[in-house]
Amino acid sequence: MTVTQDSDGTAVPSRPVGRPRRSQQALLDAAAEVFVESGVDAPVREIAAKAGVGIGTVYRHFPTRPELVVAVYRHQVEACAEAGPRLLAESATPEGALRTWVALFVDFLVTKHGLATALQGDAAGSDALHAYFVGRLVPVCGSLLAAARADLGQSGEEATLDGYSLLKGVGNLCIGAASDSSYAAERLVQALISGALTRESSRLEGTR
Repeated sequence: MTVTQDSDGTAVPSRPVGRPRRSQQALLDAAAEVFVESGVDAPVREIAAKAGVGIGTVYRHFPTRPELVVAVYRHQVEACAEAGPRLLAESATPEGALRTWVALFVDFLVTKHGLATALQGDAAGSDALHAYFVGRLVPVCGSLLAAARADLGQSGEEATLDGYSLLKGVGNLCIGAASDSSYAAERLVQALISGALTRESSRLEGTR
């Protein structure tokens, strides 16, 4: 622990740098798991137990449930956004990175979309979350899509879908997946990816 001096020269121990943030991240991870398992109305004590902290710690970070729900939603969006560049760097091919990232996105939509719907009564809050969601994830999707197309030798002029349209399509394919276990959303989404990576000229020739 480092020591600083107060204005009167008294030695005062400083707070460990980064610890509060790490504690908050762990709390958000725990809350996300609990919300998936028990819904966004799960008791705070269940979240505290999952995180290994006291109930007071949860309320100190997030005084109200809506604040916690918004923080968890943003935390999950950030995790999804940050996964894009990492997958592009670590995957064998850009196409593989795109497909893996889209699978993560599908999981986010299917298991955690209720986080956003929990705030439907707050129109301004819901709009802000949607804008944040689009602003963070569309560029990531667009960069992965562009990298995959470039690796396949496709030019930008051949692009049939941009990042926004692709995410919108994925979202539409995921509707109802959470309530129907027999609906294979991920298979349909991967088929959409295959279509998005097919040259427009080849697709048109195949329909003649």
